[in-house]
Amino acid sequence: MAKENIFVTVVFALLVFHECYCASASSTTTTTTTTHEVKQVNEEEEAERILGLPGQPKVSFDQFSGYVTVNQVVGRALFYWLTEATHDPLSKPLVVWLNGGPGCSSIAYGASEEIGPFRINRTASGLNLNKFSWNTLANLLFLETPAGVGFSYSNRSSDLFNTGDRRTAEDSLQFLIRWMDRFPRYKSREVYLTGESYAGHYVPQLAREIMNYNSNSKHPINLKGFMVGNAVTDNYYDNLGTVTYWWSHAMISDRTYRQLINTCDFSRQKESNQCESLYSYAMDQEFGNIDQYNIYAPPCNNSDGSTGATRHTIRLPHRPHPFDQIFRQISGYDPCTERYAEIYYNRPDVQKALHANITKIPYKWTACNEVLNRNWNDTDVSILPIYRELIAAGLRIWVFSGDVDSVVPVTATRYSLAQLKLSTKVSWYPWYVNKQVGGWTEVYEGLTFATVRGAGHEVPLFKPRAALQLFQSFLRGDPLPKS
Repeated sequence: MAKENIFVTVVFALLVFHECYCASASSTTTTTTTTHEVKQVNEEEEAERILGLPGQPKVSFDQFSGYVTVNQVVGRALFYWLTEATHDPLSKPLVVWLNGGPGCSSIAYGASEEIGPFRINRTASGLNLNKFSWNTLANLLFLETPAGVGFSYSNRSSDLFNTGDRRTAEDSLQFLIRWMDRFPRYKSREVYLTGESYAGHYVPQLAREIMNYNSNSKHPINLKGFMVGNAVTDNYYDNLGTVTYWWSHAMISDRTYRQLINTCDFSRQKESNQCESLYSYAMDQEFGNIDQYNIYAPPCNNSDGSTGATRHTIRLPHRPHPFDQIFRQISGYDPCTERYAEIYYNRPDVQKALHANITKIPYKWTACNEVLNRNWNDTDVSILPIYRELIAAGLRIWVFSGDVDSVVPVTATRYSLAQLKLSTKVSWYPWYVNKQVGGWTEVYEGLTFATVRGAGHEVPLFKPRAALQLFQSFLRGDPLPKS
């Protein structure tokens, strides 16, 4: 869950290929879905049906996975996993989920520990059902983007060293166009984009690419809106809000806070050595051994008591990778879920069931690609201009924030969104889930902002029931419940 400026160089320290298919109308088979609707399924689509994953419980929905080539010349292909809605999938929208990094897998995070229908068990021997899965409300399409993330790949190795925001958006658009050719029943479906962390860049950028594509297309993508959580938004205001959060939550001293504010130029692409040293001091000497993605949850510790990797050697948006002792679960939260994913998705039987790694990628599947992350080539300094474009275009836009995340904290998001200077439609109020305050929200002209009380960087991981309520309200376009 976020080589821009100090926000990227430091917050990232915390955050730490096949042929193009075209659907053939003449080669279809009739399949009866689990909810008894009849739909046309072409042969290429049927070849990507998941018959069952190792250790998977019986389910009442269809699944598909595989590759879509987005650049035939160099052989770039993106991997997807579609989990259709549990009931009446033909009437439900298509929701695309993207994780951030840059370089982190939507299979590892979104699908396996946040909004997907399954959870990997502690021994990585099988799967458990997630009763708060978002596919109770929509068809979920998890996309590993850009090439180099997860099972997605490029036959041109240099792509790992020169990718960035622009190519990610362009390739993701090509993926959607070609994927819908393969799954034509989704071509007229309502589409929503969702994601978190550095997907605060991916999602609005892809939305803009789709809108530009639609303006010149005879077959536009029916994009209705997007929703992002704990989203990297604007370098300067994200930085300012992050340092303020650390101080206001007693993570750093008054002295360090003043030095950071007075020394660091948050708008710079790369910070001074003096500022870098202040950040290093704060994290090494003042934070302590905490999970920065949820400051009140236990970290996943190694046997020596350390957290899996050195913070300053990995600029990734998710927890450092643990490979040793598993910390006990408390309050339903397991801080070691990435470990289970890295075991499970490297199993040959799992890869075969997913139609993944069929070109035998010369490296292990990882939750985050460190090489890609360290060599990110281009980034938008601010996403706020894109927000202004998409608000003017009439898209439904929601931004949410787990309020115990110190990596892309709620203060960062509020500082950034405040720069849009939107008129308020519904003033700040507490919203409820299961008769408890789920968080707070304010509805603006063109955008809804919501916090999720007690949630960390990956909101659906920490507060799954509240996240499902948030998603339901978003899809309906209704304000969050006041009681």
